[in-house]
Amino acid sequence: MSIQIGNQLPHFSSVKQDGTNFDSHSLQHKSVVIYFYPKDNTPGCTTQACSFRDAYQDFQDLGAEVIGVSGDSVSSHQGFQKKYQLPFILLSDENRKLRKLFGVPTALFGLIPGRVTYVFNSKGICIYIFDSLNAKNHIAKALIALQNQN
Repeated sequence: MSIQIGNQLPHFSSVKQDGTNFDSHSLQHKSVVIYFYPKDNTPGCTTQACSFRDAYQDFQDLGAEVIGVSGDSVSSHQGFQKKYQLPFILLSDENRKLRKLFGVPTALFGLIPGRVTYVFNSKGICIYIFDSLNAKNHIAKALIALQNQN
């Protein structure tokens, strides 16, 4: 199964970078950008995270929350968030349960976890999906999708 445009945000839970539990029901009535990335502290993933950080207020102004997801541990996420002062939630997906739930493909012949951004409107409906290893384009595309829905 994979998330498609028009699908409802699935219910899921995970662990945040601070070790507390996260439940997707907390996102009700909010737009949300969920981006899956390969690994903390790698050049492309750091660029992407810092770009989301730099545009975070723009997402907030549009009523959207940003959530990053990778297979890294909670402690890795903690260090990554602190080092780059990331203001948004990072979810640990060590068992790849969320990747499977969303249907995030692998890249480069299955060697690298995929980089996919999903945008959901305030009703929890997927309005945009961007699948590209190019880390820089995800932020602008997600902002445009949110702006176009308002």
